[in-house]
Amino acid sequence: MTNGSNKGAAAGGGAIYGLGVLGAWVYFWIQADGFWQHLFAIVQGLLWPAWMVYDLLVVLHRATAVTTLLVAHLG
Repeated sequence: MTNGSNKGAAAGGGAIYGLGVLGAWVYFWIQADGFWQHLFAIVQGLLWPAWMVYDLLVVLHRATAVTTLLVAHLG
């Protein structure tokens, strides 16, 4: 009976992602100015998680580099 026990969790995750996409579309659409920017806003709305993860990894990399420099300087 464990075969279908995670269907509710998967549906909940899909709903949250869908709401995130709709919110991103509204956000990027409002900021767009012109045809091509509106077209790009649709793409951004679909790919916003990739940009968010990329930006998070950049921030973590910078924080790690600063921490490494501080430890090397103090140690």
